Amino acid sequence: MTEHLAVDDSGSVDDSGSVDDRGVDDSDVDELLARARELIRDGRRRILGITGAPAAGKSTLAARIVAALGPAAVLVPMDGYHLAEAELHRLGRHHRKGAIDTFDAAGFVCLLRRLREAGPATVYAPEFRRDIEESIAGAIPVPPDVPLVVTEGNYLLADQGEWAAIRDLLDEAWYVEVDDETRLSRLVARHVAYGRDPAEAAERAYGNDQRNAEFIATTRSRSDLVVTLTAG
Repeated sequence: MTEHLAVDDSGSVDDSGSVDDRGVDDSDVDELLARARELIRDGRRRILGITGAPAAGKSTLAARIVAALGPAAVLVPMDGYHLAEAELHRLGRHHRKGAIDTFDAAGFVCLLRRLREAGPATVYAPEFRRDIEESIAGAIPVPPDVPLVVTEGNYLLADQGEWAAIRDLLDEAWYVEVDDETRLSRLVARHVAYGRDPAEAAERAYGNDQRNAEFIATTRSRSDLVVTLTAG
């Protein structure tokens, strides 16, 4: 049964992958931190998945959890498995970048399986760079002695194709949500910050991104915990 938790979000939390210190304070996420610590109480490798619609605040929350846990946790975003720009153009999907079929789902599943095994060697994960709109291979090291891997992304709870394997690879899954007005405002601002003009940014947020958000909402019930970010 899915649990629910409301977390005060008194600042501007975007979903860009950077931590906004005006956003969710560490004091507001004590219950979430306790939950994450309980996952790794025995010291064994665990994977925590944090999902939600674009600009819901999942990247910032994931970064807060990892920062609070220090060397006990590593953040491995799903976005490292974006298909390359050239491949998206070849497939005719570039205008839908961010949709479920614009990622290498099988590659991401293979990474999660390697991370679960926690063998003797460091596992390297790719990192998506918004400034160049490409992924960089081998950018995130995950040493074997790190007990918690936090992964965040839009489609962690999808039950179609290769994505369906992910849910069983997660020891716990959190679904992050915020009211649509706030989320869409953040999303438009994020697109503008990365170089789109306001009209193009709005078209993207209310078009392709919103279609993706509506699909992601259908996966909400597969989570262990719904974290609702409320305006402070």
